[in-house]
Formats: sequence, structure tokens, C-alpha cells
Amino acid sequence: MYQRKYKAIDRLAAIPSFALRLLALIGIALALGSVPAAANSKYAGIVIDAKTGKTLYAHDADELRYPASLTKMMTLYLTFEALERGQIKLNSRIKFSANAAKEPPTKLGVRAGGSITVEQGIYALVTKSANDASTAIAEHLGGSEAKFARMMTEKARSLGMSRTTFRNAHGLPNGGQTTTARDMATLGIALREHFPRQYKYFSTRSFKFGKTRMGNHNRLLGAVRGVDGIKTGYTRASGFNLVTSVIDRDRSIVAVVMGGRTGASRNEQMKDLIARYLPKASTRGNGRLIARGAPASMAVSVASLELPKVGPIPSQRHQGNQRLALAYAEPTPQPVVGREALVNSLNAQKIAIPTPAPAVVPPMEVETAVADDIDPVTTASTANMNGWMIQIGAMPDRNAAVELLARAQNAGGSILAGTEPFTMAYAKGNEQLYRARFGGFDDQGSATRACKTLKKKGYACWATAN
Repeated sequence: MYQRKYKAIDRLAAIPSFALRLLALIGIALALGSVPAAANSKYAGIVIDAKTGKTLYAHDADELRYPASLTKMMTLYLTFEALERGQIKLNSRIKFSANAAKEPPTKLGVRAGGSITVEQGIYALVTKSANDASTAIAEHLGGSEAKFARMMTEKARSLGMSRTTFRNAHGLPNGGQTTTARDMATLGIALREHFPRQYKYFSTRSFKFGKTRMGNHNRLLGAVRGVDGIKTGYTRASGFNLVTSVIDRDRSIVAVVMGGRTGASRNEQMKDLIARYLPKASTRGNGRLIARGAPASMAVSVASLELPKVGPIPSQRHQGNQRLALAYAEPTPQPVVGREALVNSLNAQKIAIPTPAPAVVPPMEVETAVADDIDPVTTASTANMNGWMIQIGAMPDRNAAVELLARAQNAGGSILAGTEPFTMAYAKGNEQLYRARFGGFDDQGSATRACKTLKKKGYACWATAN
């Protein structure tokens, strides 16, 4: 990529007119993704020095966007908090209600009345981004998903995420669930600082549940030096999102890309941000960003509302491999029940309650999620999946198609890095079938090469542009 950039820039010297050189430079920037927002109104991005809190790069970083499955970062934050407080254990059982079991894919597929352990739930959210597990955890910790969403929103305020509002625990489409790139960077730093023991889960490459092995959707893990997490997300309205943490030697950043057109372009933009701005990050600083930014009286307020108190609450930070306990504070319960009481509580704390601005947020195509609007593998709508893709088969059962994709993804390895698996329903006579596809290839050549690799592994495969 960088060789292409330098060669293109060198060619500018041969252009005699300054005006023509300027136009050519703009064209190069557009082609190579240096200014992705110029052609993509959904795009927002930010890079934060995780040691000093300095913003190294920002584009529309404070504009409202849809978080999609980045939402699960906050679901996991509250789960880790409950673990630290001793209210749950890794082997505690989480039961699936009928409400949790019926969530649209991507999901574990646990039936109503069934259960998983807390640790299985954590792995399911980090790797498969399972919506049913997210709802089950929310109901277990909050009593209901609605109450848990209020806990999520107030926790966001306590961390300084002033423009984030949560309506559910999974990130499926909801017009009232909005955030910003800056707020997501704040949450990424908070997860690293406050939960150094649990943060390791975000580096999980795969998770086996029953007979199915689920790969992590974050293709930068193991592919980019220093990347140790955090989370991907995608819906039709949000575009392709990614929060990434990087620790390399004595430098550390957290970067966010939101609204990518494809998984591959999103990943390339993130790689470019890391390459550009990690060298500019400070080698000094203690990283106490979130602990400094969240008043002690607020840092424990969410859990004190909904969960019983068990012992002192640790507030921790993460710097490299160091684990330091910063403070212990006893919570002062302040019962807050209902939306009106929550609003009054936030007003009393002088915290702004954002009102979503429709003119700023990319337009929603659906208000609530239904099965046909959500990609069963990546929590994504498949209606607008454009560009080159490959198909490896068609199955009479959606779950069978998902399993076929998972096996092919493991077999394909790096050749499928940056692609997004999805299924597409279609009718053949009186039969309903589900195409198993990978989308997000940059061109026909990359799609064809992927098919050649998969065919050698025993998979049927062909490339298509629609």
C-alpha cells in the first residue's frame, strides 16, 4: 500500500500545472482511502494515545453513529464488573428465557430454558457476537433487558461517554441507540484499564461451543503487530465498525473506525491508522485516563442501582502487563427506578442527556430487527452486500449454512481475512434454500484466489459480483 502511495506521489512531480497537481493529489487521496469520508457519509474515526489521552487523529469523531455489535463491549464491561464484585462467577449458569432464545442470528441457538456458563457467554460475545447470549446476560444481571440498557447508559455517562445511549444489549437495529467514535474509544480504554484480568478474552481467536468452532470476526488479531482486541460490528445502517487496541513496546493506542463500506476496506483503514499514528504515540504517561475522568461517586453508581453489593469494588488500570489496583470504594446505593428517575438522577449529576439528531445520524432502514434483516453470522443486513463475493454452497437449513461457513472460514485461513460470512435466503420451486457466501472482496482476482484455495480444501466455490 505504501509503495503505491509513494509512487503515485512521485508521479505528481511530472505534472507541470500546480492546479493539476492539486487535483491529482486529491484523486490519489480518494483512491487510497486517506480521506474515506469524502465518499462515505457514514464514516467516522479516531485514534487516541492510550497513555496520555491525546487525540492523534479524528474525523467526525463526535458525530452520532449506530454502534451495532460494538454495543456488546458495554455488555461485557458490566459483566466484568459483576465478576469483580463477586456477584457472579465464571461458572455461574445463565438461563435463556424465551425472549433471549428468539433473538435473530447471529446466535448460539440455545433453547428457552437452557443455560450456559458466564465464561461461555463472554466467549460467545467476543467471538461469535451472539445476540441471544447478550440478551440472556442482560436479563440475568439487570432483571430485564430494558433495565440492563438503562444500566449501560448510566455506566456510559460515568465513563464520560456523554453522547451514547443504549436501548438493548446486543446492538441490533434501534433508532434510539447511538454513540460516537470518541465514546467507543473511551469504552475501549476503560475495558483495558479497569479489567486487566478479563481483558484477555478480547484476544480469543476462536471458541468451541458444542461441536461448532466459532472464529473471531476481528481479522486484525494475529495479522497486525500489537493488536490485542477489541470488537467488530455491522448492521445495514451502521456500516462496518471496529474498535482496536494496540500495545507495541512502549506505545499504546486505541483506534475506532465506524461506517466502513466493507469489512475489507474497514480493516485496511484501521491498518493504515495504526501504521500512521502508533509511531506518534507517547512513550511516557501512566494511562490513568478513565480512572481520572470518572468521579469516584459515579464510578460505582450503575452496579449499585441494580446489583447487590458484595465487598469493595476494585478500580484498576492496564499498562502493558502491569496490573495495578488504584482504589477501592464502597458504593452508596441510590435507588433509581424508571426513565423519569434516571433523567432526574443524571440531571442532578449535571450530565448532558443527548437527544439523537436525525440529520446527523445515517438514516435507519428498519426500526426493529427481524430475521431477514440481520446477517446470521455477522449481525448484518445482507440486502446491500455489494462488490465481489464467493459462494460455497446452498443449504435447506440456515444453521447448516452458518456451520458450513464456519468450517470454510477455518479452512481458508488468511485468504478469507477481512471478508464477512453471511447467508442469503432464496426460493427454489417450493423449497427454501440458504446460500452460504463470503462478501467484501476488493476485486474479482481476490475472490477467485479465495475460491482456488477453498477448492483445494474440498469446498465447492465460485465468485460472483452480486
